Amino acid sequence: MPKATKISPESEITDQQREAAEAEIREKQKVVDYDTKEYPVEVLVKKYRDGLDEDINELYIPDYQREMIWEETRQSKFIESLLLGLPIPYIFVADLRPKQEDDEEDLARLEIVDGTQRIRTLDRFLNNKLKLCELEKLEQLNNFKFSDLPLARQRRFNRATIRMIVLTEKADEETRRDMFERINTGSVQLNEMEKRRGISPGPFVDLLEELAKTDKFRKLCPISEALVSKREPEEFVLRFFAYLNNYQNFERRVNKFLNEYLQEHNHAKINQKGMRSEFHKMLDFVDTYFPNGFSKAKGHVKTPRIRFEAISVGVALALREKPDLKPKSIKWLDSPEFKEYTTSDASNSRPKVIKRIEYVRDQLLGQS
Repeated sequence: MPKATKISPESEITDQQREAAEAEIREKQKVVDYDTKEYPVEVLVKKYRDGLDEDINELYIPDYQREMIWEETRQSKFIESLLLGLPIPYIFVADLRPKQEDDEEDLARLEIVDGTQRIRTLDRFLNNKLKLCELEKLEQLNNFKFSDLPLARQRRFNRATIRMIVLTEKADEETRRDMFERINTGSVQLNEMEKRRGISPGPFVDLLEELAKTDKFRKLCPISEALVSKREPEEFVLRFFAYLNNYQNFERRVNKFLNEYLQEHNHAKINQKGMRSEFHKMLDFVDTYFPNGFSKAKGHVKTPRIRFEAISVGVALALREKPDLKPKSIKWLDSPEFKEYTTSDASNSRPKVIKRIEYVRDQLLGQS
């Protein structure tokens, strides 16, 4: 056995600190009981598909998980890996037992903690909704659907097994969310808004999702479909509220600033009605007076975050001071000052955050 490493006499850590650290580890450790299962592909898809429309399927995707974001090329490569017999990462699920043994309405279900993209890909492939593409090893299978495979190969694919880690009912919701976050800090990275939605569900997150789907918002603030699937619209709405109500306290770390604001306001007592109203009034004003909305020009399919922040927050601040505001011109959008304040290197600069927001506010109020 390897010998334990001796503590260096030059260490700055005291015995009291070590004892405190060890006590903290013991206190914060969570009991994560689990079992290992192995299921054929056909069975996994059946557990996911049966009862899906009625939301009673045994293998289900919880609210805090993300949408289907794998593009078809990545889905195809996953199927290719299975066909080649390559090792597949474990799928993590949580066994949700009924609250009472005789409670028939509270079905025992398996909540997917990690593996939704793989399960959805299998479901799409077996139901002929996925046509394989850009395969490099099995080039002859490009453009194949599942039904195009020989019957013998279909059966072999259905019999291929995937391993699953099943957390027992002792793993509470906090544990599952913590595991979800930690698993997703590797491999295909979740972006910050996906993490926030997964880790911190609540009334404010629900409001962000609602407002992000507003038709007028999507029209004025064009965002590519790829970014929509990664919850970029929700990110924009969060930035609007965080900067509107706290921009003067911004320092340099955007994600820390947004996370702290979200955590502080993600509770049942937030004024959803007032926030919703202010957001819509801001959109109405931009729709009336800004021909290109938040974009630089007509036809753009991407809206720079900092341009959106400057315009949306500046407009909302101006409307707070003068609700009946009617500007005579917005030619200042093409000014050297505005361009300087909204260049890409300005995003983490506190002075520029303040300047670009207040510049828009002051330009609007100065014309009234």
